[in-house]
Formats: sequence, C-alpha cells, structure tokens
Amino acid sequence: MKLSGLLHRSRPELPGLSGVARVDRRTDALLRRVKQGEIAVLDQVDLDHATADALVKARVMAVVNAAPSISGRFPNLGPELLVGAGITLVDGVGAEALHAIRDGSRVRIHEGAVHVGETEVARGVEQNADSVADALVEAKSGLTHQLEAFAANTIEFMRRERAMLLDGVGVPDVEVPLADRQVLVVAAGYDHVAELARLKHYIREYRPVLVGVGAGADALLAAGHRPQLIVGDPSDVSSEALTCGADVVVPAFADGHAPGLHRVQDLGAGAVTFPSSANPEDLALLIAAHRAPRWS
Repeated sequence: MKLSGLLHRSRPELPGLSGVARVDRRTDALLRRVKQGEIAVLDQVDLDHATADALVKARVMAVVNAAPSISGRFPNLGPELLVGAGITLVDGVGAEALHAIRDGSRVRIHEGAVHVGETEVARGVEQNADSVADALVEAKSGLTHQLEAFAANTIEFMRRERAMLLDGVGVPDVEVPLADRQVLVVAAGYDHVAELARLKHYIREYRPVLVGVGAGADALLAAGHRPQLIVGDPSDVSSEALTCGADVVVPAFADGHAPGLHRVQDLGAGAVTFPSSANPEDLALLIAAHRAPRWS
C-alpha cells in the first residue's frame, strides 16, 4: 500500500470566511490600521454610520462586534450599511473575544462562530438584511424613551457642572497663550486626514492654537503640525506627541484620580488634571472657552 498519496492529500477546505483579524477596543485606532480583506474585531455598542462607512471604504471582509451593533436604544444605520455592502457582521460575541482573538491571527467565521484553527473562540449572531431591519423597527419604538433619558442626563450634567460651565470653576490653567487667538480642536476620526488637508491653508494663514484630543494629537503630527495643547487619556497618545512640548491635560474623576497620568510623568513631561464627567472633546472646548476670553 502506497502512503505517499495519503500523506500529501490536502485537507478539505473548511466552510466560512477566513482572514487576518485586526483587533482593537478603540474603534478609531482600528480604522487607521485595518486593511482590505481583513476581519475587523471591535467593541462598539450601536455601530454608527460613520464607522460602518469607514469599514466599507476599507473593504474589510467581515466585522466581529463584541457588543450589540443595534442595542435597541435608538435606530442606528451602521449595521444596515455593512450588511448592504455584503460585509459579514457577527454581533454580540462578548468582550472576552477581544482577548481570545489575537491581533494579526488568522480566523475563520462560520454561522456566527469565530474559529482560530479548529477551535471555536467566540460565538454571536450573524446578522442579515432581515434581522437588521427587524432590530431597527424595535429601536425606533424606544427612541422616545432615549430622548427623554438624554434630556434628563443633560439637565443633571448642567446642574452638577454649572459652576464650571458658567464661570470656569475647576478649568485648569495652561501655559499656551489662548487669549485673542483662534483655536482648532482636532479629534481623530476615520476621515481626519482629508479634513486636516482641507484646513492646511487656514492653519497657515491664521495660525490657530492647535489642540489635539487623544489620538488627534498624533493626527496633527502626521499632518505636519505640532499640537500646542493635548487633552485626553495619555494611553491614546504616542510618546512622540506627549513629549513634543505641548501642554497636556489629563481627564480625571471627581476624586482627582487621573488614569494614565503616570505615563506622562514617566516620560518626563508635565501635565495638569481636569476633574469632570465630561468627555475629552468637551473638556478641550471648555478650556478654549474659559481660558481664551474675547474680552481679555
């Protein structure tokens, strides 16, 4: 009996889609790295239209979402865009999938399951046009409740932070001169390269104070500009940006604890903290508004 034929017999092709997994909990960072034909693995509740559009433009093979792409809180159009473009969407595989699936590893998707080799490492719901349409109908019915909750949260935020919003109480001082100057706040997004290119002449002519929010600081550096103020979690910012000479403002909890502050200190750079429940984009705008008064 000849064994050579058996030894060289190829393994039957396993069913489903196979490709390289690009994994990142930070969606904006993932969008900058994912390439054509790869499988994007992310963790984003209510996948928005802008993110889905970026994934379609990147021509990914599939999207694996640790969270529900349509939670039912409001009708978001991201999943519909992905499925309409023929991109496989597997939903709700769980946060542990971001640890089980290694960035750069080769994975296979079949009937809602994600395999590494022959081992199933995650399982969710593979969406299609009908399931997405049904989820959108349910989400529309809950929109009124979400609007009411949003209004209540906004009122509560304004009540809690009114001294900061109206009088600038707690807004940190920064060394970069802001008085009587225009301010350009940059937060990195899937189309930020083109947007910064369109602003090139404005930046050259008016020389605004350049503020990078999180990865927006690196977006400015990549476009040939040096940020003068950086606001955000230092873990989202490169060492090059944190040590470029910009003032650094790190968001903090009400008790003053600022996650990531140690990273700035380890680099030998200085930073101030900004205790608030607002997001980094809002904090950057508050600094610009209260530290650059028009009447000064």
